[in-house]
Amino acid sequence: ASHAFNDTPAISVSCGIRKHLQPIATPSSRHSRQAKMADAGESPAAKRARHEAIGQRALAQCRGYGKLILFGEHFVVYKVPALVGAVAAYTDCDCEFVEEPGLTVIDERPAVPHYKVKKADEAQEAIQLTLKHLNVDTSKRGVRLTFGGDLCAVSGIGASAAQVVALARAVGRALPLKMSEDEINAAGYEGEKGYHGTPSGIDNTAATFGGVLRFCRTDGAPIFEKKKLREPIRIVYASTGITASTTTVVGDVRAKKEADEAWFAGLLTKYEALLKRGEAALDGGDLQALGKCLDENHALCQELTVSCPELDALVDAARSAGAIGAKMSGTGRGGLMIALTPSAAIQDKVKDALSKLAPQVWTTFLA
Repeated sequence: ASHAFNDTPAISVSCGIRKHLQPIATPSSRHSRQAKMADAGESPAAKRARHEAIGQRALAQCRGYGKLILFGEHFVVYKVPALVGAVAAYTDCDCEFVEEPGLTVIDERPAVPHYKVKKADEAQEAIQLTLKHLNVDTSKRGVRLTFGGDLCAVSGIGASAAQVVALARAVGRALPLKMSEDEINAAGYEGEKGYHGTPSGIDNTAATFGGVLRFCRTDGAPIFEKKKLREPIRIVYASTGITASTTTVVGDVRAKKEADEAWFAGLLTKYEALLKRGEAALDGGDLQALGKCLDENHALCQELTVSCPELDALVDAARSAGAIGAKMSGTGRGGLMIALTPSAAIQDKVKDALSKLAPQVWTTFLA
C-alpha cells in the first residue's frame, strides 16, 4: 500500500488555565526553551524516519518469495509430486490508487541483464491478469505499482510468481480487501498464466507460503504439505545468465511427450522412484543420499533435453569443488543450478568455484 505523509499536524490542541487559579512562578528562560522544544513534537527528520519505518512494515506484508525446485521440474506439470524450497529473498510491491485511469508500473527489482526486457510483455500480461482476478479495472481507476525487494530476477528462481504474489498482497492491502493465504495463492496462479500459459502452480505456492514444500498438481486445487527439516540445509545457487521462456520450454517437453509417450512414461517412472528416495533422505536429514538424488534428477533433466552446456558446466564445477549433489533448477535451457553443500567451508569453496564461471552466485539455507 502507498502512504503519503506531510509535516502538518492533523489535530491542533490548545491548553488553558482557569482564571481563578493562583499564578505560578515564571520558569527560567532555559526552562521556557525546553518547554517550547517539548511542545513542538518530533522533528521533521524523526517523523520521516518513523513514517519510513511504517512504510517498511507495510511492504513486509506485501512480499512474494523466490524458490528453487529440488525435485520435479517439468514432471510436476503432469500431476506427480515435486519438492520445492522457498528462499529468503523476496519481491515486494507498493500499490497506489490514483485519480487518472490507467496503469503505471515501476520495476525496481534487481535482475540479470536483459531479463526485464525479454519478459516485459509477459510481465504486463501477468499484472493485468492478477488485477482482473481481483476485480480492479484500470480503465475506471488508475493504479500505480512499484516493485522492489532483494530477489534477483533470473530464470529458475520463481521471480514471476514472487512478483504477482506480492502484487496480490499489495492490492488487497490498498483496496482494502481481506484475503486468506489460499486466496493470495489463487490470485498468484492467475497472474502466472501471463508468464507460463499453463503454470504448474508450484512457484506461486512457494512464493505465498514459503518454507520447503511437497507440491502436487490436481484437477482441482493443488495439494501441498510443508516439510519440517531436521536442520537448515546449506546450498549454493548460480545463474547461467541465460533467460529462457518457460512457456516455450514446457511446450517443447509436451511436444516430445506427445510424439513418444513410451519414452516419457519411462522417464516419469524413474522420476517417481527417485522422488520417493529423495523425500525420505530430506525427511531423515541424510544429506549424502539427498545429494545423490539431486545428481540423478539432473540426469533426468538432461534426458528431457531441458539442461544445456552452461548448466552442465556449473553442475560439474560444483561437484568438483566439494558439493555432494548438484542439478539444474527450474525451467532449464539457461536459468539456475543448485548445489548441496554440507558445511560452511564447502559452501564457500563451491561459491568460489562457481563464481569463476557464472555471472551471479548466491548462498542460502533451506529451512
